[in-house]
Amino acid sequence: RTPKIIQASLADYYALISHLDSRVGDIIETLKRDGLYENTIIVYAADNGLAIGSHGLLGKQNLYEHSMKVPLIIRGPGVTEKKVSEAFVYLYDLFPTLAKLCSLPKPNDIDGKDITPVIMGSSDGVRSSMFTVYRNTVRAVRDKQWKLIRYPEHDYTQLFNLSVDPLEINNLAMEPENQPKVDELMK
Repeated sequence: RTPKIIQASLADYYALISHLDSRVGDIIETLKRDGLYENTIIVYAADNGLAIGSHGLLGKQNLYEHSMKVPLIIRGPGVTEKKVSEAFVYLYDLFPTLAKLCSLPKPNDIDGKDITPVIMGSSDGVRSSMFTVYRNTVRAVRDKQWKLIRYPEHDYTQLFNLSVDPLEINNLAMEPENQPKVDELMK
């Protein structure tokens, strides 16, 4: 990709963000105008984001934090305001969470977890690790400190200590002292 193509891609990306922000504002203003704002749960969520140049990538075909750590904003009655959390959540956690917030019966036989303890501030999280995938080409698992990315088709592994390397620059997978951590996360 040429610098011109990259610049155009970034301009398009930021234009879409600005457009989305304006449309969300329109929805909120309509809810307020119609007297529904205070009794409405608003969820803003996304799937994985574009790399926008990080790690030399532009698309969504990776499992680095810059593409996997995406926004989830919940606002509404019974939701603690201005609470920020680094809890591990999946989009499928929204169904049991919204059911709880709406006082609906607890859904059975689903994989999602109710994250209301997190958004109410009574818990730091509902799980200790995350597992992510992209097609059949890459897998990743992470906990609060470590992240392992595995490319099975290429027999290649990356290990990052996110507490000291949040940008995932230094692959520690080949260092012998880290083999126990690689083995642990591979399991």
